[in-house]
Amino acid sequence: MNTKITSFLFVLMTSFFLLAFSSRNPQQKEKPQEKPKEKTTTVKDNKDKTKTVIKTDTVAAKEVPVIKETDTLQIDPNSKLKIYKKNAHASYYHNKFNGRRTASGKRFDNNKYTAAHKKLPFGTIVKVTNEANGKSVVVEITDRGPFSKVREIDLSRRAFMDIASNKKSGMVIVKIEVVEEPK
Repeated sequence: MNTKITSFLFVLMTSFFLLAFSSRNPQQKEKPQEKPKEKTTTVKDNKDKTKTVIKTDTVAAKEVPVIKETDTLQIDPNSKLKIYKKNAHASYYHNKFNGRRTASGKRFDNNKYTAAHKKLPFGTIVKVTNEANGKSVVVEITDRGPFSKVREIDLSRRAFMDIASNKKSGMVIVKIEVVEEPK
Protein backbone atom coordinates (compact mmCIF):
# COMPACT_ATOMS: atom_id res chain seq x y z
CA MET A 1 0.00 0.00 0.00
CA ASN A 2 2.82 2.41 0.83
CA THR A 3 4.45 1.86 -2.56
CA LYS A 4 1.24 2.76 -4.37
CA ILE A 5 0.87 6.00 -2.41
CA THR A 6 4.53 6.83 -2.81
CA SER A 7 4.47 6.24 -6.56
CA PHE A 8 1.26 8.29 -6.90
CA LEU A 9 2.80 11.19 -4.97
CA PHE A 10 5.98 10.94 -7.05
CA VAL A 11 4.00 11.13 -10.32
CA LEU A 12 1.94 14.00 -8.98
CA MET A 13 5.00 15.97 -7.85
CA THR A 14 6.90 15.46 -11.10
CA SER A 15 3.95 16.49 -13.21
CA PHE A 16 3.52 19.60 -11.05
CA PHE A 17 7.17 20.60 -11.47
CA LEU A 18 7.11 19.90 -15.19
CA LEU A 19 4.08 22.10 -15.68
CA ALA A 20 5.44 24.85 -13.46
CA PHE A 21 8.83 25.11 -15.11
CA SER A 22 7.81 24.38 -18.69
CA SER A 23 5.20 27.18 -18.78
CA ARG A 24 7.86 29.82 -18.14
CA ASN A 25 9.16 31.55 -21.21
CA PRO A 26 12.89 32.33 -20.98
CA GLN A 27 12.32 35.50 -23.02
CA GLN A 28 10.04 36.93 -20.35
CA LYS A 29 13.00 37.65 -18.08
CA GLU A 30 14.28 40.32 -20.47
CA LYS A 31 13.34 43.88 -19.61
CA PRO A 32 11.00 45.55 -22.07
CA GLN A 33 12.60 48.27 -24.15
CA GLU A 34 11.91 51.74 -22.90
CA LYS A 35 10.07 54.03 -25.25
CA PRO A 36 11.55 57.46 -25.85
CA LYS A 37 10.03 60.19 -23.75
CA GLU A 38 7.42 62.33 -25.47
CA LYS A 39 7.10 66.06 -25.13
CA THR A 40 3.73 67.65 -25.83
CA THR A 41 3.17 71.26 -26.72
CA THR A 42 0.01 73.11 -27.66
CA VAL A 43 0.13 75.28 -30.77
CA LYS A 44 -2.55 77.73 -31.94
CA ASP A 45 -3.03 78.44 -35.64
CA ASN A 46 -4.12 81.85 -36.88
CA LYS A 47 -7.61 80.37 -37.41
CA ASP A 48 -7.98 79.69 -33.63
CA LYS A 49 -7.64 75.94 -34.11
CA THR A 50 -5.74 74.27 -31.31
CA LYS A 51 -3.39 71.42 -32.17
CA THR A 52 -1.28 69.28 -29.90
CA VAL A 53 2.20 68.54 -31.21
CA ILE A 54 3.93 65.43 -29.88
CA LYS A 55 7.72 65.41 -30.23
CA THR A 56 9.79 62.30 -29.57
CA ASP A 57 13.54 61.80 -29.52
CA THR A 58 13.60 59.38 -32.47
CA VAL A 59 10.59 60.32 -34.59
CA ALA A 60 9.65 63.61 -36.23
CA ALA A 61 6.87 65.69 -34.72
CA LYS A 62 3.25 64.60 -35.27
CA GLU A 63 0.20 66.87 -35.18
CA VAL A 64 -2.87 65.59 -33.36
CA PRO A 65 -6.03 67.74 -33.57
CA VAL A 66 -7.70 68.46 -30.24
CA ILE A 67 -11.47 68.07 -30.28
CA LYS A 68 -13.17 70.19 -27.67
CA GLU A 69 -16.38 68.80 -26.19
CA THR A 70 -19.23 71.20 -26.72
CA ASP A 71 -21.00 72.59 -23.69
CA THR A 72 -24.45 72.51 -25.28
CA LEU A 73 -26.13 71.53 -28.51
CA GLN A 74 -24.86 73.53 -31.47
CA ILE A 75 -27.24 75.88 -33.23
CA ASP A 76 -26.83 77.80 -36.47
CA PRO A 77 -25.72 81.38 -35.78
CA ASN A 78 -28.29 82.60 -38.34
CA SER A 79 -31.19 80.95 -36.51
CA LYS A 80 -33.79 83.09 -34.79
CA LEU A 81 -34.90 82.77 -31.18
CA LYS A 82 -38.60 83.14 -30.40
CA ILE A 83 -39.44 83.76 -26.74
CA TYR A 84 -41.77 81.02 -25.53
CA LYS A 85 -42.07 81.90 -21.84
CA LYS A 86 -40.39 84.13 -19.23
CA ASN A 87 -40.28 83.49 -15.47
CA ALA A 88 -40.74 79.76 -16.00
CA HIS A 89 -39.70 77.26 -13.34
CA ALA A 90 -37.17 74.63 -14.40
CA SER A 91 -36.09 71.52 -12.52
CA TYR A 92 -34.00 68.48 -13.39
CA TYR A 93 -34.40 64.72 -13.76
CA HIS A 94 -33.43 62.32 -10.99
CA ASN A 95 -30.66 59.79 -11.71
CA LYS A 96 -33.16 56.91 -11.41
CA PHE A 97 -34.48 57.80 -14.90
CA ASN A 98 -31.11 57.11 -16.58
CA GLY A 99 -31.47 54.49 -19.31
CA ARG A 100 -35.27 54.54 -19.35
CA ARG A 101 -37.21 55.25 -22.52
CA THR A 102 -38.65 58.72 -22.91
CA ALA A 103 -42.03 59.52 -24.46
CA SER A 104 -40.30 60.10 -27.82
CA GLY A 105 -38.80 56.59 -27.72
CA LYS A 106 -35.19 57.67 -27.10
CA ARG A 107 -33.22 56.45 -24.10
CA PHE A 108 -32.76 59.11 -21.44
CA ASP A 109 -29.21 60.07 -20.45
CA ASN A 110 -28.63 62.59 -17.66
CA ASN A 111 -25.30 63.57 -19.27
CA LYS A 112 -26.85 64.80 -22.52
CA TYR A 113 -28.57 68.08 -23.24
CA THR A 114 -32.24 67.07 -23.29
CA ALA A 115 -35.43 68.31 -21.67
CA ALA A 116 -39.08 67.47 -21.07
CA HIS A 117 -41.91 69.87 -21.89
CA LYS A 118 -45.68 69.46 -21.76
CA LYS A 119 -46.60 70.91 -25.17
CA LEU A 120 -43.55 71.52 -27.39
CA PRO A 121 -43.07 68.88 -30.13
CA PHE A 122 -40.34 66.26 -29.83
CA GLY A 123 -37.08 67.32 -31.45
CA THR A 124 -37.66 71.01 -30.81
CA ILE A 125 -34.43 72.81 -29.97
CA VAL A 126 -34.86 75.20 -27.04
CA LYS A 127 -32.52 77.73 -25.44
CA VAL A 128 -33.02 77.91 -21.66
CA THR A 129 -31.53 80.93 -19.87
CA ASN A 130 -31.23 81.33 -16.10
CA GLU A 131 -32.68 84.76 -15.38
CA ALA A 132 -30.67 85.23 -12.19
CA ASN A 133 -27.17 84.84 -13.65
CA GLY A 134 -27.67 84.95 -17.45
CA LYS A 135 -26.19 81.48 -18.12
CA SER A 136 -27.89 79.59 -20.91
CA VAL A 137 -27.98 76.11 -22.39
CA VAL A 138 -29.42 74.69 -25.62
CA VAL A 139 -31.41 71.45 -25.24
CA GLU A 140 -33.64 69.17 -27.30
CA ILE A 141 -37.17 68.24 -26.21
CA THR A 142 -37.31 64.42 -25.96
CA ASP A 143 -39.92 63.78 -23.26
CA ARG A 144 -43.24 64.91 -21.78
CA GLY A 145 -43.48 66.52 -18.39
CA PRO A 146 -43.02 67.87 -15.80
CA PHE A 147 -46.30 66.75 -14.32
CA SER A 148 -46.59 69.64 -11.91
CA LYS A 149 -48.59 72.82 -12.39
CA VAL A 150 -45.75 74.96 -11.03
CA ARG A 151 -42.88 73.71 -13.24
CA GLU A 152 -42.65 74.43 -16.97
CA ILE A 153 -39.62 72.38 -18.09
CA ASP A 154 -37.50 69.47 -16.80
CA LEU A 155 -33.84 69.60 -17.84
CA SER A 156 -31.29 66.81 -17.79
CA ARG A 157 -29.01 67.04 -14.77
CA ARG A 158 -26.03 68.17 -16.87
CA ALA A 159 -27.98 70.99 -18.52
CA PHE A 160 -29.43 72.12 -15.18
CA MET A 161 -26.03 72.17 -13.45
CA ASP A 162 -24.57 74.22 -16.31
CA ILE A 163 -26.99 77.10 -15.71
CA ALA A 164 -27.62 76.85 -11.94
CA SER A 165 -25.77 79.22 -9.61
CA ASN A 166 -26.67 77.19 -6.54
CA LYS A 167 -25.88 73.56 -7.42
CA LYS A 168 -27.91 72.29 -4.43
CA SER A 169 -31.13 73.97 -5.49
CA GLY A 170 -33.77 71.93 -7.26
CA MET A 171 -35.48 74.71 -9.19
CA VAL A 172 -34.41 77.74 -11.22
CA ILE A 173 -36.36 80.61 -12.79
CA VAL A 174 -35.61 80.58 -16.53
CA LYS A 175 -36.53 82.13 -19.87
CA ILE A 176 -37.43 79.60 -22.59
CA GLU A 177 -36.74 80.48 -26.23
CA VAL A 178 -37.54 78.23 -29.20
CA VAL A 179 -34.80 78.06 -31.84
CA GLU A 180 -36.20 78.58 -35.34
CA GLU A 181 -33.87 77.31 -38.07
CA PRO A 182 -33.34 79.63 -41.07
CA LYS A 183 -35.06 78.58 -44.29
